[in-house]
Amino acid sequence: MSACSGYLCAAVAALSARPRGRAVSVCLALFGAVVVPVVLLVLTGTAQSEVGVVERSGLLTLRQATPYLPDPHTVGEVTPYLPGMAVFGLPRAVLGESGPLPGLLGDARLWCAAAFLGCLWAARRAMRRPVGGPSAVGSGASRGYAVGAFVASPAVALPLCVSGVDLPLTGLLFLTLAFAARRRPVAAGLALAAACSLKWTAWPAVAVAVTLLAHHGGTRAVVRGAVVAVGGTVLLVLPSALLSPGPLVQQVFAFPTGRGPFETPAASPLPGRLLAGLGPAGWWAAVALLLAGGLAVFVSLLIRPPHDLMSAADRLAIGLCVAFLLAPAGRFGYLALPVTLAVLARLVGGARRKEPAHDRVVRTSRPARPAPVPAARGAR
Repeated sequence: MSACSGYLCAAVAALSARPRGRAVSVCLALFGAVVVPVVLLVLTGTAQSEVGVVERSGLLTLRQATPYLPDPHTVGEVTPYLPGMAVFGLPRAVLGESGPLPGLLGDARLWCAAAFLGCLWAARRAMRRPVGGPSAVGSGASRGYAVGAFVASPAVALPLCVSGVDLPLTGLLFLTLAFAARRRPVAAGLALAAACSLKWTAWPAVAVAVTLLAHHGGTRAVVRGAVVAVGGTVLLVLPSALLSPGPLVQQVFAFPTGRGPFETPAASPLPGRLLAGLGPAGWWAAVALLLAGGLAVFVSLLIRPPHDLMSAADRLAIGLCVAFLLAPAGRFGYLALPVTLAVLARLVGGARRKEPAHDRVVRTSRPARPAPVPAARGAR
């Protein structure tokens, strides 16, 4: 109801002829679709189960240095995320729930949203610095309005309000591609390492980021970016892998693919899920199709590597769509991640403008002198 009211007021403001109509429209949409629902849901403690899982993983990390229970008894005690996701549960573990303010600030959704918005801000800032060419078309204000309107759309506002756990992953992946498009391999590697420590579904982005760095910076940039990404991921994941290797494998890899001791709640009727429901043969068929689709995307990166932010985001979005559609267990909500990547690439990256012909100045080393005119001879 709040989102519908916000969208209606935003539409009315957008149709007005006032100079600040767009700004008012975006603010109304954000207030109705994001601010009000988030505040109400956080104050009432209403959220999807993922929020509780993240907050519990933060508490377990403080207590035992690993977010995984050694012997979970219910599906609610399973942590299907890599250790980096526990960072967003640390505020709840530190602040506790005594009092309205600590209870509000400890909600993992707020920190997930802050990470996502921070990544968007950093990506826009990175894309404003042109490398080897003119900047993107469009003023900063108009692009800011477009990004704000997309954040208020259901594709982002809904997960931000009820769950939010996929938003940091989306923001970090987008930031990785933005840094790679701007020939900043170390920054891209750091952002990619942070993303890969949240969910293993971020790992396909390594191939996309490497090919984009190779296009812009060559072999040296690829090596620097890959070393930082792989080394950072290992540094963030290795402690939990050493402390609880069995629970990590069972809960992070086996459980989401439907091979764990508990049935995963991600059971949308997608092609991979339907095949896996036919039995062991169907499960292996879904895995085979998944590997074939991943191989096809990888070959496309070699044949026609991405050359800018938009093409890289599109290629990663295609790969993630293939993975989510053909995985033995998945849900429709996962598709919001590739959609968000593709849309943000167009809003933040955009097209490149060519230098106008009348602004080009052609200079030579020395201006040519006009040929002398011979003097006229008098009549004899």
